[in-house]
Amino acid sequence: MRVNGGPQTARRPTNAVAPMEIMVTDARPEEREDLFVQKLRQCCVVFDFVNDPLSDLKWKEVKRAALNEMVEYVTHNRGVITEAVYPEAVNMFSINVFRTLPPTSNPNGAEFDPEEDEPTLEAAWPHLQIVYEFFLRFLESPDFQPNTAKKYIDQKFVLQLLDLFDSEDPRERDFLKTTLHRIYGKFLGLRAYIRKQINNIFYRFIYETEHHNGIAELLEVLGSIINGFALPLKEEHKVFLLKVLLPLHKVKSLSVYHPQLAYCVVQFLEKDASLTEPVIMGLLKFWPKVHSPKEVMFLNELEEILDVIEPSEFQKVMVPLFRQLAGCVSSPHFQVAERALYYWNNEYIMSLISDNAQVILPIMFPALYKNSKTHWNKTIHGLIYNALKLFMEMNQKLFDDCTQRYKAERQKEKEKVREREEAWDRIEHIAQTNPMCDGYLENSRLPHSPGSSGSVAMETDAKDDAELSLDKMNERGQAGVSRGRDLKKMLPRRKSELPHDSLTLRALSDHKRADDYLTTSPETS
Repeated sequence: MRVNGGPQTARRPTNAVAPMEIMVTDARPEEREDLFVQKLRQCCVVFDFVNDPLSDLKWKEVKRAALNEMVEYVTHNRGVITEAVYPEAVNMFSINVFRTLPPTSNPNGAEFDPEEDEPTLEAAWPHLQIVYEFFLRFLESPDFQPNTAKKYIDQKFVLQLLDLFDSEDPRERDFLKTTLHRIYGKFLGLRAYIRKQINNIFYRFIYETEHHNGIAELLEVLGSIINGFALPLKEEHKVFLLKVLLPLHKVKSLSVYHPQLAYCVVQFLEKDASLTEPVIMGLLKFWPKVHSPKEVMFLNELEEILDVIEPSEFQKVMVPLFRQLAGCVSSPHFQVAERALYYWNNEYIMSLISDNAQVILPIMFPALYKNSKTHWNKTIHGLIYNALKLFMEMNQKLFDDCTQRYKAERQKEKEKVREREEAWDRIEHIAQTNPMCDGYLENSRLPHSPGSSGSVAMETDAKDDAELSLDKMNERGQAGVSRGRDLKKMLPRRKSELPHDSLTLRALSDHKRADDYLTTSPETS
């Protein structure tokens, strides 16, 4: 297992252990504050877990025991966080936690891939974990007074905390996420600054580095923050959605943080429906051209948006939206086509389509009709027949009109193909009358063979001209519907077959999340 902890050295003061032999709860009441402060100061000693992990084992255990004692003391006692404790607690946290993160470990010179590579775990985690736990208990204590703490938990403190989100250790990022959320909730004066600095991290990630380990955690915090936004939304928040969250969709590592990003976007639309049109148009602008797994993610998010869209907003975007869906249905990548066709299993989306069938069916019909015959995947055939059946039941007359219109357009295409073939035939005939034609044919052949492309076109047309009946659609549609599955889950990427480090996996599985969920009270400023 690869571990790191930065350039840490043990700084052991004289008589370091003496006060720690006495439990704070065992001391006389008038002495507890002083003893608590002494223990906080002595926990500022930072030990070396990297260069010599076996050094100072006794002192490391003493510090770990003292940290656990202080966690229990703050958790189960009242009136223990006095004014003298604030600077000592913040200082102890800062000395232990704030540090320069090591460069990304990539022995092969390749960029770190959060999906494929095992994270570099923090060597000093036995102490760091308890420091984080203590600070969270400190913040959540009923005795905690933000007005007193704001002298020590300031903008500089927040900036250093945000810098740590780039840590490769997911356990640390989990604690950082909860800590930042608690600070955001308790310090109203820091809220705007926190949002601004998160914006800066995102801008740097999108337009400069495209590499940051903590984007998912920051978005998770933001999802809770957005949920607490007061209405009407400030212009600052709308700009954040359109200029920061939407461009995050174009980064190549989208899969690492997409669920959290989609949640933030949907939260905004639930707050203000008027943002739906620019959001959907933005998604269509950033729609992947050659990355099929990413396209599936976009389709997942788009369905979440359509689940909360207002009918009036839907009408503004339905034309470009269903043109894109028609392209997805025609995709040779079966997962893209399959995910798009599962929209027809969503009752709310079907109600929106039904109310606007006069516009949507003419857009979708050519793609559905053509791919019901020509798509290589049989499952897609079944799903397409299911969609066509729903359209037919929705409006039989409109369906028949679209069928006739499609056939008329196909007939025009046949005429164009025939005219093109005849033109090539005339050109070839004229060429053959040239006296030099015989000599030329001995050395090469004309690229055109009469009727070759036409025969292919006619064969395809014969497939397209097959009549669709309701009974046939019912029969073939069962093949696609029977393969129902939970598409809310992300389609997994195929991982490498290299064996994982068992120690790393065990350390991650043993980690307990700092908080199961985040909640934020509505903003008052």
